[in-house]
This record gives sequence, structure tokens and C-alpha cells, in this order.
Amino acid sequence: MKKSAHVSETPATQFLRRHGVSFTEHVYDYVEHGGTAESARQLGVAEHAVIKTLVMQDERARPLIVLMHGDKQVSTKNLARQIGAKSIEPCTPEAAQRHSGYQVGGTSPFGTKKALPVYVEATALALPRICINGGRRGYLVGLAPGVLTELLAATPVHCAL
Repeated sequence: MKKSAHVSETPATQFLRRHGVSFTEHVYDYVEHGGTAESARQLGVAEHAVIKTLVMQDERARPLIVLMHGDKQVSTKNLARQIGAKSIEPCTPEAAQRHSGYQVGGTSPFGTKKALPVYVEATALALPRICINGGRRGYLVGLAPGVLTELLAATPVHCAL
């Protein structure tokens, strides 16, 4: 895995440091609409271990975060059923930014503007390490997946397609 220079602090890295989480920093050249395939390619990691942070909402427009393998999609129907919602849909980029405080493409589940419920694809928790957005486009942090349940109280779900 390509490791690179330190990036200035983000709300996400401040949150991780405040909680004593050990993480590695991975900088890559952000490509518009490149997604996890592009970051995985540049960093030399499996896209399955790159976890994307998706801001979604339920039928009452209540926001939530879904953490999913980079090479998978979210079954919103399965997710809704598991969390007791009628429906789930992605937020608009504007709403996602308003809820999370992060620019789309740089959304991290750590240090969000508002405390949002977090759901994680259960199989991601079985990985030895994950790469997840560090709060800026072109910047991932590598850490143990247990941090997601320990610090964010992320609820494991099975909603990968």
C-alpha cells in the first residue's frame, strides 16, 4: 500500500486523534467520479477494503450514514427492512454536505457536523484493515474496522449488492 505525506488535519483526523485511534494516511490524486476504483488503483489496495461513506435518508428525510465496500452497492430495500424504515434513498449532494459537513467525494464518517446514525456492511468488519475517507477528497485513512463499531456505534447490516 502506498503511504504518503501527512495531510493537514481534518475534522475526521482530529476525531481519530482525540480518541487515540492509530491510523495511516494515504493520499491519492482525486479524480471526479473515479470513486473507490480509482483510489484503490492508485493506492494499490483491494477495492473491497476501501469503504465508501454514503449519506442517505429515510422516508422522513432523516439522514444516516451507510459504510459499504467500494466494490459493492447498497440494497436500499434490504437496508430499509433491517433498520425499520419504509424506504431509504441517497441524499442530494447538497443535503449530504449539509448533514455531514464534508464535500461529496471527501465524506468521512468521523467528525461529522451532526451526529448521524451509522450502518456498516457487516462483512467489512471482518477485514483485517480498511481504508476509509479521511475528510478530504484524495485522502484515505487506514485503520482497524473495529473502530467503526467502537467509536461510531455503527450497526452491522447485510445490504450489499
